[in-house]
Amino acid sequence: MKRARFSTLALSSLAALALAGCGSIVPSSSDRGSTGASASRAPYSTPGTYIQRPPRGISSAQPAVATRPQDAACLNALGAAGAGFNPLPDTYAAPGCHTLGSVQLSSIAGDASTFGISNIGPVRCEVASAFGQWARFGVDRAARQILGSPLARIETMGSYSCRNIAGSNRRSAHARAEAIDVSAFVLEDGRRISLIDDWNGGSRAEREFLRTVHRSACKRFGTVLGPEYNRAHADHFHLEETGQGPGTGFCR
Repeated sequence: MKRARFSTLALSSLAALALAGCGSIVPSSSDRGSTGASASRAPYSTPGTYIQRPPRGISSAQPAVATRPQDAACLNALGAAGAGFNPLPDTYAAPGCHTLGSVQLSSIAGDASTFGISNIGPVRCEVASAFGQWARFGVDRAARQILGSPLARIETMGSYSCRNIAGSNRRSAHARAEAIDVSAFVLEDGRRISLIDDWNGGSRAEREFLRTVHRSACKRFGTVLGPEYNRAHADHFHLEETGQGPGTGFCR
């Protein structure tokens, strides 16, 4: 089978994800382990219809139309939560590298304001939904309670990237658009709280804030890796997939 061409969006996401260490092997039974263009603030209005490039047997010159009710339900829920996003066509870039049921996030709705997102690429709808809940109920509320200012923007190091887990021949969750790397938080008062500078070197309140949002992420994602995991994650949180159930995730 010939490799399908990367979309322009996938290539830009790959360039943004330069951190080779992210996606390190996690001791778990599961191996899951720039903002976008115009956004929609209303529930997705044409559920279940997507353009898919099949990996084999069908010419990529004539994309097939795939209907997946579960994706439509997620898109509707994401829109109802107030997120700004565009649904994206499915793509297959290489063996184990694809974006299926993914979206391009541009904003997330909070309790009283809207948050921006920097440098994020395609991400599966379910991960985007968990990310939005974390931003609203975990990050923004912690920022207001601990630091005295609402959240304005979350800075990321990207999402989709067709690559292996560092030091292995297994595909990273990033290769399936199932992970997001978060590097910093910008508050409405102008402060920027980053993992690399403030996890250990920030004020007492900033350190408390980062550890609080880390614990909050562990409640919503199957795998969460941060500075306490290894040196490769000293500058970001790796947030990966959802839906593992109580006691089955890995949080470090």
